[in-house]
Amino acid sequence: MIRLLGFTMTFVVRTMCNDVVMAQKTQVVLTDDIDGSEATQTVTFAFQGVSYEIDLNDDHASALEESFHDWIESARKVTGSRGTKPRRSGVSAGASGSGRDLNEVRAWLRSNGHEVADRGRVSQTLLEEYDKAH
Repeated sequence: MIRLLGFTMTFVVRTMCNDVVMAQKTQVVLTDDIDGSEATQTVTFAFQGVSYEIDLNDDHASALEESFHDWIESARKVTGSRGTKPRRSGVSAGASGSGRDLNEVRAWLRSNGHEVADRGRVSQTLLEEYDKAH
C-alpha cells in the first residue's frame, strides 16, 4: 500500500497460472488531507490566481464551505477564462510605452527614406532620429 498526494493505492499483482492471467485489482482510496481519515470528495478552489485541490471527508468539506461562505457571498463570480488572463494596460496597439504613436513614427521614417516593418519593434536608433526631428 502506498500513500501519495492524498490518496492511497492498493495494488494486487497479476499472477499467472498455467500461462493464464488470473486477476488484477487496483483500488484508489481518497485520504483526507487534514487528518488522514478516508476522504469522500476532492474539493477544488482558487485563491489569487492559483488553483488548489484538497481531498476531504464530509465534515471537513462542510467546514471549508462554511468558512468560505461569507467571502463568496460578497465576491463577484468570474466565468470563462477572463479571470486567468493578465489584464492589458491601456496602451493601444499603435502606441509605445514612451507615449509615441508608432504608426506616426513609422510613417515619418518611411517618408525620410527608412525601411520599417508595419508591425513589431522599431529600433532605438530610429526612434532617437525621430525624436531629434520632433
